[in-house]
Amino acid sequence: MKHVLLLGATGTAGSAITKKLLSDTECHVTLFARHAEDMFSDSPRTTVVNGDAEQIENLKEAMQGQEVVYCAISGEALPQIAENIVAAMGECGVKRLIFMGAVGIYNEIPDDMDGEDNLDNEPAQLPNRQAVDIVEASDLNYTVLRPGYLKEGGKNDFVLSVKGEPAKGYITTIPSLVKLAIQLISDETLYARESVSITRDTALENEEE
Repeated sequence: MKHVLLLGATGTAGSAITKKLLSDTECHVTLFARHAEDMFSDSPRTTVVNGDAEQIENLKEAMQGQEVVYCAISGEALPQIAENIVAAMGECGVKRLIFMGAVGIYNEIPDDMDGEDNLDNEPAQLPNRQAVDIVEASDLNYTVLRPGYLKEGGKNDFVLSVKGEPAKGYITTIPSLVKLAIQLISDETLYARESVSITRDTALENEEE
């Protein structure tokens, strides 16, 4: 049975991924967040840990015996959290990291606003970019997800594809993100040491036409 440490388990994406992991896999999931106990209770396949990812000792304690770390945390402290994750994984011997990075205002920005000149206008880009740099500079078996603005439902679904440019304001649905998360957790070789970006699923559009 694979042991998964899910950081940010109480967020929208983290909660959806957790529910799917428990319903569709045999994984044991350690749910880590500042107020995890407010949303989850222990079951035979879950361990609930109240912790702060800005505190490396909290992370190291939760990482004992884990095989995969999935980060679904956003915020201005993301670079420090990324440093803590990389360091704690090294000390605890955990090699597989799936780093969703930040969502919402911390996403990659649209094409017409991208570029270093626009960072003054979009300073929230810095935490995401810096955190990804830290992960990609590590020797971990990582996958970096760069999701677009998350949106429930919608006529067209979007999928995440490998080896693309970072997502530029595309929209994805929670179900498609959860589906990829389960695939990445289940198959430790899938998209190893890659950045994964969003692209429109043109096959779905063609079917509609």
